[in-house]
Amino acid sequence: MPDIEETKNTNSIQQIRYVCSIAAMHSASAIPRVIPIVHCGPGCADKQFMNVAFYNGFQGGGYGGGAVVPSTNSRELDVVFGGEGRLRELIKASIKILDTDLFVVLTGCISDLVGDDVGSVVKEFQEQGVPIVYAETGGFKGNNFTGHELVTRAIIDQYVGEYDGPRQQATVNLWSLLPYHNTFWRGDLTEIKRILEGIGLKVNILFGYESKGVSEWKHIPKAQFNLVLSPWLGLQTAEHLESKYEQPYLHVPVIPIGAQETSSFLRKVAAFAGLDHAPVEEFIRQEEETYYHYLESFSDFYAEYWWGLPAKFAVVGDSAYNLALTKFLVNQLGIIPGKQIITENPPEEYRENIREEYRKIAEDVATDVEFEEDSYIIHQKIRQTNFGHKAPIIFGTTWERDLAKELKGAIVEVGFPASYELVLSRSYVGYRGALALLEKIYTTTVSASA
Repeated sequence: MPDIEETKNTNSIQQIRYVCSIAAMHSASAIPRVIPIVHCGPGCADKQFMNVAFYNGFQGGGYGGGAVVPSTNSRELDVVFGGEGRLRELIKASIKILDTDLFVVLTGCISDLVGDDVGSVVKEFQEQGVPIVYAETGGFKGNNFTGHELVTRAIIDQYVGEYDGPRQQATVNLWSLLPYHNTFWRGDLTEIKRILEGIGLKVNILFGYESKGVSEWKHIPKAQFNLVLSPWLGLQTAEHLESKYEQPYLHVPVIPIGAQETSSFLRKVAAFAGLDHAPVEEFIRQEEETYYHYLESFSDFYAEYWWGLPAKFAVVGDSAYNLALTKFLVNQLGIIPGKQIITENPPEEYRENIREEYRKIAEDVATDVEFEEDSYIIHQKIRQTNFGHKAPIIFGTTWERDLAKELKGAIVEVGFPASYELVLSRSYVGYRGALALLEKIYTTTVSASA
């Protein structure tokens, strides 16, 4: 086996872990009754759907997304003479036959490279009162995390617009998981909304079934503050909102899993919002009582089956789940971190802060984290990790299934692509999601030993 120190990065990535910027069409369709329109080559939108929303939890396309997104399917003719006319024609046709609250036009590499003036085309319809915005999301702009921030900003600037009225106290806008790319985003956002409302906040969740759609987006400037719940995704949006509306934000890098982290998270948010202490503590008491009731039952299994359980783990995936899982596994289950690899290529300016979170993963535990996108190198690093005398449990993706077999370990698919999981409303965060995660971890572990 080649030593990983001798392995150099190339321009090729084996087994992708993110997709093109235009996949932010999923961020648009994740807002109820919003339909994306893509101005790109044939096949681009379908590839994004099959990768991000189909072979990743089989999430489906929703109301206006998936495989039915209107596309210009740009041809050679559009490259030579420009594709603005074809886009104008598509928008007109879409308005006639599609019932929506907002269209979001996203561009691909072809139109961005040939210089189509998409803004002018969209402006023609905006001036007619059509609810429509655009974002330039050519693949060279970055990956789908970048595209998500571009789409979010486009809706805020072109649709939400200006506001200098009063704020609504105890109302918060949540910026957290990347819709569809995070396999469990629907259930997770539901659980996060539930617990924030439990302490007395009104929550603009913005994406997913629990969102009220564009009417909720119109209320963004009225909220008391923005909550960024992720290591870095959403920070640019929150900073933009602070600049645009003088709206403060709270950044919590760790998505809470389990009673310890979730209760701490809620107290932090409550303090920032200035909420009454007593009802917050009463909600936390009730939630912890339920959580530890089930954990008491789990403790019998944990005490009796200790010899068959993994002692070390590896996490391979995007930074949001990677950090959250590592915190939970170390602090709540006492499992030893073996290898943590973040795969979504976060911007350089955020990486040191992310590393710092791993250095203080627990009061008496510090660990390292690596940033790597190429599955060949990732797998080599895990093969060369010392997991001790027991087989490890790997929290990863479908790409790690064969590796887990090779190491005689267990695999829990927690991120893109999760092609062997059917995910509807399952959550792994908060109080309730942590219990579901425990069930998944130890069902998988026990099954692997059979």
